[in-house]
Amino acid sequence: MAIAEILSRAQIGLTAPLVHVEVHLAAGLPCFNLVGLPAPVVRESRERVRAAIVNSGYDFPSGRITVNLAPVDLAKEGGRYDLPIALGLLRASGQAVWDDPQRYECYGELGLSGELKPVTGMLLSAVHARSAGSVMVLPRDNLEEAVRVAGQTALGFRHLRDVCDFLTTGVVPDATGAALNEGACNIESLGKQNGTLDDVIGQIGAKRALTIAAAGGHSLLLIGPPGSGKSLLASRLSGLLPPLPANEALEVAGIRSIAHGALEADLWGQRPFRAPHHSASASAMLGGGPQLTPGEISLAHRGVLFMDEFPEFDRRVLESLREPLETGHVTIARAAGRLHLPAEFQLVAAMNPCPCGHHGEASATCRCGPRAIERYRARLSGPLWDRIDLRVEMPRQVVSELLPGEPSNNTPATPMEARHEAVVRQVALARARQERRAGCLNARLPVSKLAGDCALDSSARALFERAKDRLAVSGRGLHRILRVARTAADLDEAEVIGASHLAEAIQLRRPLS
Repeated sequence: MAIAEILSRAQIGLTAPLVHVEVHLAAGLPCFNLVGLPAPVVRESRERVRAAIVNSGYDFPSGRITVNLAPVDLAKEGGRYDLPIALGLLRASGQAVWDDPQRYECYGELGLSGELKPVTGMLLSAVHARSAGSVMVLPRDNLEEAVRVAGQTALGFRHLRDVCDFLTTGVVPDATGAALNEGACNIESLGKQNGTLDDVIGQIGAKRALTIAAAGGHSLLLIGPPGSGKSLLASRLSGLLPPLPANEALEVAGIRSIAHGALEADLWGQRPFRAPHHSASASAMLGGGPQLTPGEISLAHRGVLFMDEFPEFDRRVLESLREPLETGHVTIARAAGRLHLPAEFQLVAAMNPCPCGHHGEASATCRCGPRAIERYRARLSGPLWDRIDLRVEMPRQVVSELLPGEPSNNTPATPMEARHEAVVRQVALARARQERRAGCLNARLPVSKLAGDCALDSSARALFERAKDRLAVSGRGLHRILRVARTAADLDEAEVIGASHLAEAIQLRRPLS
């Protein structure tokens, strides 16, 4: 009788609990039992492990084999347990013996030849392994994402035989984490955002609204006819935002890792920009499925969620946005379990003013009647409207404005026409000011801090008193007006909110014409 234990980790949402792979060999009729709440794909590992051990030049143990994946009440998914099961069998049978097995955490799917294949969720496992002080043993194809966190304590291998040789001799057969950790995997390295605000011609008011949205983390609705530049402007928002700090970059990469598998190195450190099609289902937006994977709103965490043709989304999808817009997280409850995911995204939506898109245009005739326009706009419920901070109407540009021409060197740019780099600096300074003052962006400013952080000067207070009685807005709407005014004041480096800041916030929340 022989027992061996190999460490690994499961993947449950954004957590990676430790799993003890216990292997017991005993005399008796040959059998291979795998217990500990394994999913079907995990139970199939018995045949993969058997073939991999034999084809790697080892003897498959005879007799009664029992493999327990502890804790037994934790569901086990995926092929990541193939390697620890195989190592446990080789250790228990005496074919591969090494000191201090608790020092290593092992992951990897095995091919029938013994080749190690990549698995998902290694970034999350690396975070927990680093905290535990463990050395990660994993497939070579997973090494790039693991070393971003674990550094040289993450070791990548291509074959079961290579892993056994390393564990028994301490010699790594090929280059591992050290080389990758020196350059491309610097945790602060960032990719370049595509496109700048300078690409958008005209639309000065919409650019100003986009700047306020970027500075304060506010939600934004762009309303205009087809071809007015709504999608182009929305796509420039992520380029105005400051780079992700190291801890947030890990958080975003972890969500992307469990949703898509292998980490995309060129996206490291970039704020997400998600643009789901309006036919997306509620499950695709919120998350779910058999393995409770993140949806679009979680994949947009710390970044931008752009929803074009906003009223065309399913009503359930639109209403599902209300909770994460308020709380910054989403909870998915399914028969398979319960998953709590972050969803602190910045919503940018775009819509036409009517079904045909030409309502209010002088150069085109609207074919929609008043009732059709009312039904179209009513697809957005009152509570959802109430949670959108900024609403901007974008008229169609005249052809002469879109044609290239000779710029005038004698005309200085107005503050609203500042170039992209200047706006980026302005946004970064405003966001830093908010973090120092309240520890969060203005869009997330708690109601308890509004009185202190959103102080009004005398003229702004007089304007606010007049406006709150005339505006048909809720208490939530008034609070959001104050938050937007605070952002406008931060962009001007003002300590208190002035009448011009408050008037701009009120104007940006006006109803549709």
